[in-house]
Amino acid sequence: MNWLIAPNAFKGSLEADEASEIIRDLIQRRNEDDNIVTAPIADGGDGTCYLLNQHLGLAKHYTEVSDPIGRPIQGFYGYESATDSAYLDVSTVSGIKWLKPNELDPWKCSTYGTGELIREALEKGVKNIVLGLGGSATVDMGTGILAALGVQFLDKRSDELALFSPDFLAKIEAIQIKEKLPDLSFTCLCDVSNPFLGDRGAIPVFGPQKGLRNEDQPKFVEAAKKVYQLFEKAKGSEIQDQACFGAAGGIALGLSSFFPTKMAQGAHFFFDKIEMSQKIAGADVVITGEGRYDNQSADGKGSYELLQLARTQGKKVWLITSGNEADEAGFDEVIKLADLDFNLPNIHERAAKNLILSLGNKLGEKGF
Repeated sequence: MNWLIAPNAFKGSLEADEASEIIRDLIQRRNEDDNIVTAPIADGGDGTCYLLNQHLGLAKHYTEVSDPIGRPIQGFYGYESATDSAYLDVSTVSGIKWLKPNELDPWKCSTYGTGELIREALEKGVKNIVLGLGGSATVDMGTGILAALGVQFLDKRSDELALFSPDFLAKIEAIQIKEKLPDLSFTCLCDVSNPFLGDRGAIPVFGPQKGLRNEDQPKFVEAAKKVYQLFEKAKGSEIQDQACFGAAGGIALGLSSFFPTKMAQGAHFFFDKIEMSQKIAGADVVITGEGRYDNQSADGKGSYELLQLARTQGKKVWLITSGNEADEAGFDEVIKLADLDFNLPNIHERAAKNLILSLGNKLGEKGF
């Protein structure tokens, strides 16, 4: 039997590469003669470029930068010399995972640390940044990254605003270029299709997850619209809001005002880079998974997109997940995980045992 093990991350409990190893080891113990290929996947969410760095064998470059509220943190990017590209995730240093609940504050959290990583990559000769947008702690419209690259944000007295300061976005009254901007382009990977503004935009949909209180939303929208207009003024033309501009608090919107910026559906980009079609071709069964398959999964998430790709080759696909929403999604097998209480300790260990138990039972049923 030929297996392709390609799970997404099980959010909050197991990383994709960890889940991949658990599944591989379990199958191998059942039948040591089976051929197993592992290819953990991502779709633009948290850790996408981390996995791409692993798949592509890129050298990692480390440096100390700033976390979302300005504390020192170790960050890294992967360097692809053939294309002069650096691969990094916003979540690596500007991620919500670095903050305690009482530290969440979209009024002052900044992507400046991600900009510092990019600035470091520029010194290595990088010309293109592949940026995974998932898991950010910010709704700063990319102002932090831009500030690290030479864009100045001024208050009503024409003084430069201090980064990580309260109400940063609301205090911006003018934008100017401090120095010639670097020769740099961006490819932004996302796993959502939300625009920046509107009812499905970054502020009402993702703002509350990042600490924005409901009563503050109108003020935040007003501040964001003003910055949007200043971006248009700096660019010298209208900026059309579009799908994915809402990802990571409008980072791609801000970047596109000053640099050539492409939006890419994360799963498609990922699968192309790691040659997933070829991996599927050699498999009898593809096993994928995610923490909870839901009504957003068919909107570009990795497990669903992998199913579509495998279907073109007539391959069987198993999904490991919790909940019942995957039952009608078209997978050949849906292996149900028991719900986990995330308030209890040792979530990682309990999630691993849960995965082993659920998959082990299914393999027993199938006679593997």
